[in-house]
Amino acid sequence: TGNDFVYPDNFTDPLASYLILTEQQAANGDLLTSNPETAGRYHSVWLSMIYPRLFVARQLLCEDGLIFVSISDHEAHNLRLLMNEVFGEENFIAQLVWKGRQFQDSRAVTRVSTDHEYIVVYGKGGQVQLRGSERDETKFSNPDNDPRGLWMSRSILGLATKEQRPNLHYEITDPATATSYAPPANTGWRYAKQRMKDLIADGRILFPANPNGRPREKKFRADLENEYTSFPSITDDVFTAQGTAEIRDIFGFQAFDFPKPSELVRRVVEQGCGQNDIVLDFFAGSATTAHAVLSQNRQDGGNRRYICIQLPEPLTKDSEAYRQGFRTIADIGKERICRVIKQMKKDANGNLDLKHRDEPEDLGFRVFKLVETRFRRWTGTEDKDPETWAKQMELFKDPLLPGWEPLDVIHEVALKEGFSLTSRIEQLPAKEVKTNTVYRVTDDDRGQSFLICLDDKLKAATPKALGLTKDDAFICRDAALTDEIVANLALQCHLKTI
Repeated sequence: TGNDFVYPDNFTDPLASYLILTEQQAANGDLLTSNPETAGRYHSVWLSMIYPRLFVARQLLCEDGLIFVSISDHEAHNLRLLMNEVFGEENFIAQLVWKGRQFQDSRAVTRVSTDHEYIVVYGKGGQVQLRGSERDETKFSNPDNDPRGLWMSRSILGLATKEQRPNLHYEITDPATATSYAPPANTGWRYAKQRMKDLIADGRILFPANPNGRPREKKFRADLENEYTSFPSITDDVFTAQGTAEIRDIFGFQAFDFPKPSELVRRVVEQGCGQNDIVLDFFAGSATTAHAVLSQNRQDGGNRRYICIQLPEPLTKDSEAYRQGFRTIADIGKERICRVIKQMKKDANGNLDLKHRDEPEDLGFRVFKLVETRFRRWTGTEDKDPETWAKQMELFKDPLLPGWEPLDVIHEVALKEGFSLTSRIEQLPAKEVKTNTVYRVTDDDRGQSFLICLDDKLKAATPKALGLTKDDAFICRDAALTDEIVANLALQCHLKTI
C-alpha cells in the first residue's frame, strides 16, 4: 500500500525520525500521507523499500528454503522483476492466486470486482518444491480383493491428436471378449503400444462390460510415487472476511483492519516448511503468521518456530484499538499471540493427548525491541592533550552505560558470542553461589553455554563455588576483577571480560 513506508535502514533512530524522513509526519506531529499515487514516485518508493528486504531474505534462507510474498495487482509486475533479479528467474515456483473477496464489489469504479490477490513463491535454488495437497484416499478401494491392494480407476486417454502423436493412436483388444477399442481422434491413448500391452497382460487395464464404454487403468495405491497431489494454484475457500471475524473473536472488537486469515497463512506454512523449520515474517502486522505457525504445530505435532518483525507504528487516536489501550501495531501483535496461546492451552486442557510428540509442545515466545547498545562507544576526542585523553579513558574503566539492566546486557553479550535469542537465561540459586549473582546462558541449538556475572566486584569465593573447569566459559566485568582473581580464573576456565 502507499501509506506505511518506513524503509531507511537506520534502525536505531526514534520512530518520529522515520515518520518525518519518509514524509509520513510533519515536524509538528501531524500525520501525512507518505506516498500518494500522485506524488510521481509511488512505485520507486515501494521498490526502494522492498528490494533490500528481498535481498536480506535470500541471505537468511536455508538452501531448500522458500519465500512467499503476498501482493496485489498494484505491484505484482514489479515484484516479479525484483524477485527474478534477487532470487533468479530459474527459481520461480509459482504465482498463486488467492480469491480473498467472498462477494463481488459493486462499488468498483471500473465495474470490475477485483476479487483476488497473489502469493508469489520463489526458492533459493536447487529442486525446491511445495509439499502438495493431501490425497483423497476415499477414491481407493479393493472390490475384487486384488492381492496388490487398494486401487482406483483412472482414464488412459492422452492429450495429442493423431497428427501430433500417431504412435498413441491404435486399437486395443479385451482378451476376454475380443472386443476392440479405439481412442478418440483428438486424444489418443496415454501410453505407447508396447506399454499398453504390458498393462493388459498384468491385469491393469479395466475393460467395460458394455462395448460402448471405454477402458480405464487400474492404478494401485502402493505404486504412487508421492504421498501428496499437486497444490492448486488457486485458493478460493478462504476469505478476507474470515480474517476480520477472527480478529474480532480474539479481541472482542475490530483491533486491526484487513488482517490475513490465519488459515491462509497456515496453508503456506504447511506447504513451505518442515516440522522443525523457522518461519520469518518481515511485516508481522497483527501477528497472523505466529498464529498460523502455532496452529500448524498443533495440527501435525511440529516444532516450527517463528520470528515476527513489526515497527512500532503508532495507532491513530480515533481507532478502536487506541481507545482499548493499544498504542502501536506491534502492541496488537503481541497481545494476539498471548491470547491465541491462552486459548490453545484452554482447548488442550484435558482434551488433547500430546504423548505422541517427540518433544513437548512449546507455546512460549519472547519479545525484543531494537535499541541502542548498552556498551559505551569510543568516539575519540578533538582535543589531543593528555588530560582530555585521560578523562576519556577513565570513562571506559566500566564500558557499560549508566542505567543498564542485567538481562539487556546478558542478551547483548549472548549475541556477540553467537548465541541465539532463544537461549535460556537462568540465575544460579543462592545456595549454589552465595557470594555473587551468576547467570547461566544456554543455547540448546548449539549445545553450548556460558556463565556470566555482572556484579561490581567478583568475590574470591565465587569461582570456587562454581567449580569452573577448562571447558567452562566465564564472563564478567573487567572492573570487577583483582589481579589475583584474574590469574586464578585464567588457569581454571576460559575467561572473557567486559
